[in-house]
Amino acid sequence: MRKIIISGCCGHMGRVVADICAGDPDVEVAAGIDLLAQPMDSFPVFSTPAACTVEADAVIDFSHPAALGPLLEFCVSKKLPVVLATTGYSEEQLAQIMEAAQSIPVFRSANMSLGVNVLMDLVRRAAALLGEDFDVEIEERHHRRKLDAPSGTALMLADAAASALPYETEYVYDRHSVRKPRDKREIGISSLRGGTIVGEHTVVFAGRDEVIEISHHAASREVFAVGAVKAAKFLAGVDAPGLYDMSQLIGG
Repeated sequence: MRKIIISGCCGHMGRVVADICAGDPDVEVAAGIDLLAQPMDSFPVFSTPAACTVEADAVIDFSHPAALGPLLEFCVSKKLPVVLATTGYSEEQLAQIMEAAQSIPVFRSANMSLGVNVLMDLVRRAAALLGEDFDVEIEERHHRRKLDAPSGTALMLADAAASALPYETEYVYDRHSVRKPRDKREIGISSLRGGTIVGEHTVVFAGRDEVIEISHHAASREVFAVGAVKAAKFLAGVDAPGLYDMSQLIGG
């Protein structure tokens, strides 16, 4: 049985991860880390990573970018693999993640849904096949409380399309102040925030007299928790340090 530490355990996603682990006979939550340190019935909770004294096989982080530094220090010092499911990292923090991956296995994805990562592969294939004949636009929708825009997933999808297109792309996030025709090399990314939308992403390939749309709709946050737990079990069996993502998990 794999023992997991949940960083951000008192938040909504942390609680969902704990529920998923409770129903998985191969996983046990050994401890939680959260600034609020609210007590949990089934595992101890520590207010900081440094305060955590519990042994585990991997860490799942669904907290906040501000918590990254101390968490990476803890994981590196304990030689603990870590699944980073938080989004909104700065360039400096991304560099910290790369540095940590020199010492421990780090699994990072802006979206832990298996379906979204299959969508990325489909987008990459579609872009390679359609090439210069179709314009690419991405629309993402999330709940009103989401802080970052565009979503990390939208950027992942844009990167997937750009990697397969036969030209250098430019990401465009705002058109209201620019009065000119759409440039051929653009990938437009639009964000909508409202209500309780869990997460919706649509990639539009618009050609002459035809449009192809590829979409993913998350009905609940549970899909992200399920993917994170799968990633933790995968990472717990990895010996080599490095940066891992969903492509290794789903065999892409």
